[in-house]
Amino acid sequence: MSVALDRRTLGRTLTQLANASVAEVLAMGPARTAGTTAAHRIGITGPPGAGKSSLGGRLALLRAGSRRVGFLAIDPTSPRTGGAILGDRIRIDDLPGGSDLYVRSLASRSAGNGLADNLPEMLEAMEQAGFDEIFVETVGVGQAEYAARYQVDTLLLVLNPESGDMVQAMKAGVLELADLYVINKSDLPGAPRLASEINRVLQLTGSARRGWTPPVLLTSIGDEASVLRLSTELEKHQTWLDRSGVQAQRQLSRARYRLRNLIERAVADTIAALPAAFFSNEFPAQYREALKRLCEPTEIG
Repeated sequence: MSVALDRRTLGRTLTQLANASVAEVLAMGPARTAGTTAAHRIGITGPPGAGKSSLGGRLALLRAGSRRVGFLAIDPTSPRTGGAILGDRIRIDDLPGGSDLYVRSLASRSAGNGLADNLPEMLEAMEQAGFDEIFVETVGVGQAEYAARYQVDTLLLVLNPESGDMVQAMKAGVLELADLYVINKSDLPGAPRLASEINRVLQLTGSARRGWTPPVLLTSIGDEASVLRLSTELEKHQTWLDRSGVQAQRQLSRARYRLRNLIERAVADTIAALPAAFFSNEFPAQYREALKRLCEPTEIG
């Protein structure tokens, strides 16, 4: 940490970005200036009730002693009212020593993938503010929540001993993409059995990636040693990323996701602004051929 963190300025910047339209984001330009050091981004995902906020907060506080650490907690936006409870911030702030950690709650808004609108820009703004590590807690796991993979360097999948059915549902989704698997609340019955099941699934799917085999860890926020072991595995994964060359590939995937996300939002905004007359009964006849041409594969190069 070099320059002291200006929390008020950062808060205003993040609020501006959280509320920005696609056009406003494009007009702002990059939130991070050239030469800014990229932060290690750590994603935390998992089913509701797995203890993502409490465990993530403990982990972030442990790592905040020698580096600047931020925590973005994303809560779902109501499709009816447009509001969000933002309860993750409350659970993290209840942890002792919370003043050493910058925590920001975000509403998911129009994002339907467990993340939040303009998250890439907010992450860049935090890097510009000198953060060394940024934790991103997603809304909650599902097969479609693989989008978190594109925004972080290390993805933690947090489960609890009662996640057996959830594991079955995730086999073709985020379960294949996590870098570390964490069985939280390990003091509850069934934790070792779930860990064995996860290991068995990973063996069947061939989880090793260029020398990295995702570990399956048992943790409890009441067991400081287990949180320390998780922190050590994070360090190992960061070292592997730096040496394996995988980071460059993930940067490319991150850029592609960012562009796609902005395009999808721009299209959705355009459609929402169309007058009712546009969607008359003659719409299919007028636009079917144009859509067909748009969907036809094109050769590149």
